[in-house]
Amino acid sequence: CTPKAVFSHPTADAMAVAAAGETPPLQANYVFGRAWPDLNEGLSYTDTFRGADAETTASLINFYSENYKSSAPLPGWIHRIRNGQITVDGQVVTDPDMILREGSKLVYHRLAWKEPFAPHLLQVLYEDDDMVALNKPSGLQVLPKGIFQQRTVLAQLQWKEWKMPPSSCSKRKNVQLHPVPVHRLGRGTSGLLLCAKTKLAKVQLASYFAEGAANAEKKRDGTEVGKERKISKFYRALVTGILEHDGDVVTQPIGLVHYPGVAEGLYVACSSGKPAMSKVCVLERLAHQNQTLVQVEIHSGRPHQIRIHLAYIGHPLVA
Repeated sequence: CTPKAVFSHPTADAMAVAAAGETPPLQANYVFGRAWPDLNEGLSYTDTFRGADAETTASLINFYSENYKSSAPLPGWIHRIRNGQITVDGQVVTDPDMILREGSKLVYHRLAWKEPFAPHLLQVLYEDDDMVALNKPSGLQVLPKGIFQQRTVLAQLQWKEWKMPPSSCSKRKNVQLHPVPVHRLGRGTSGLLLCAKTKLAKVQLASYFAEGAANAEKKRDGTEVGKERKISKFYRALVTGILEHDGDVVTQPIGLVHYPGVAEGLYVACSSGKPAMSKVCVLERLAHQNQTLVQVEIHSGRPHQIRIHLAYIGHPLVA
């Protein structure tokens, strides 16, 4: 179960990614990161009013109170409108009863807020003209979502001054302003995160990750896994119970199903889902705690894949 070529670091306890066949540097080049401002910059939500909604949402207050009940009750939306937080076709509107016109552009400007704690320092493990390999700490989100709109890896990448490839005339269209992540790690997961400096590198690295999912579909029987892949992904996880066998290959498909109370649905193990493959290897059996430390090599990147697959074989993640 020992990977042939993996970026490794003592604190990168969840994921390791590497280009197969190459031995990367083991020491960090440097650490960077700017302390988070107390408040973020707020957020804007854009809508377009359609005439089909006119009978029930002809007024501004009806539009927001009916379509976004989960965001705020009626008094809350009235307060936001009167507070000047909504524009219609670029103009601030403070009258909740304003009648909307077909095609009107509505923008709700959410006020700045203090986001929960998140680490801000990022360790660079490898860097060249095409890519950067970061050691992402646990607790830091990769891309903006939910209550974390500023305290993300992406924001730190945008704030730093990078040594980017020369922007010659022939390559100018290929150069980006800053590196961008080419895959994701969960907020609570620590480990390697690959970021592309150029558009070409972004496309190429993304295709390598996509190959893993394609191979998972071709090799659901678990044979000859990993031979064609250029990027390998290894996670370390603590699971409930003692695994009987030293290794296991899980090929249960994962799909999205409707679930009461969850608007976006829930990802679960289901026969109608997309192909997924996880190779589980036992690292240590902790009998006194009834837990097992495992390494999981994933050959696809479905949402919550490790969590779902380990639960599927009867050994869910601890906590």
